[in-house]
Order: sequence, then structure tokens, then C-alpha cells
Amino acid sequence: MDERVRNYEKVIMGIDPGTNVLGYGVLGVNGKQPEMVVMGVVELSKFESHYKRLHRIFERVTGLVEQFLPDELAIEAPFYGKNVQSMLKLGRAQGVAMAAALCRDIPIFEYAPLSIKQAVTGRGSASKEQVANMLRHILKIREEDMPSLLDATDALAAALAHHYASSRPQMPKGPTSWEQFLRQNPDRIIRK
Repeated sequence: MDERVRNYEKVIMGIDPGTNVLGYGVLGVNGKQPEMVVMGVVELSKFESHYKRLHRIFERVTGLVEQFLPDELAIEAPFYGKNVQSMLKLGRAQGVAMAAALCRDIPIFEYAPLSIKQAVTGRGSASKEQVANMLRHILKIREEDMPSLLDATDALAAALAHHYASSRPQMPKGPTSWEQFLRQNPDRIIRK
């Protein structure tokens, strides 16, 4: 286990899947306060074969999981694009990253790009640069620690969006009508 995650109550890994560049980010959480542990990218363009890229994704995600021992994995869901072949390749990259986490019994949570941007910036249409700047502000990341490739900040944003979603208290489900309330609470009915 990496010493940087030893003292956290919860560790969340975020993945931004890609077949040219895969982003990853790790958040440590104590109470409700998240902190960036690490973020980076796995560059895959040096591998000509798509299958070798998938193998490398599996190896690197497995290695990151073993190094940081995340409690949960948040992954960006592929969005619908016009190029079916690109979507297929992206879906494979996501699946391989998920399989690496599942081999270690890590629960996986999938988030649409729009919902990640919404959670981090308040705007689903935010640019990658706006997401990165908001992360820098929220997590107090020094300018010199910001990566040049925004796939890393996208992955960290997925982890932060998951932290927000999982730390929100759930409201108990109440009755949906007066009739249901009365059926569930017959002792509260005053009869004359």
C-alpha cells in the first residue's frame, strides 16, 4: 500500500478511460473532506495494436489498484458519439479498466461526463479547463502540480463527483399520497 493513502478513512479512484490516453486520479477522504493523493495519465499511443493498448490499460489499472487500494472506483461513462468505431474502442477501454478493479472486488460507480462536470463546476457544459480550474480551487492543488494532459483532471473529477454523490445524506422515502400516509399510520387517525 502506498504510504500516501494509509491515513484516509476512504480512498476513491477515478478513471477517465481512453485508448490514446487514460487518466487516473486518487482522492483520500477523512470525514467529508476530500484531498488529492495523486493524478496522472497512462499514454497508450506508442502501442500500435488496439489489443496491446487494452492489455496495458489492464496492467496499469491493476497496478494502481494494488498501489492505492481504493475502496471505490468512479469511472466516466462513454458518451454517444458519431463514430461507432471510436465508441466501441472507448467502451472496450472502459470495460478493461472496470475488469481490473473487479478482479480486486472494488465497487464501481459510473458517471456521465455531463453529471461529473455538473457536480464539480455547477455546469454540465463546462470545458475541461474549467473543470481543472475548479478542481485546483476545491482541492487546493498547487499550480505546479497541475498536469498538462486534462485526462488526469477528468479522472480526478470523476472521483470527486462520486465523493459528492456518496456523501449526500439520503432522505427517507415518505408516502406519496394522503391515502398512503393514512394506510401506513392508522394510529394517527382521529375518529369521531
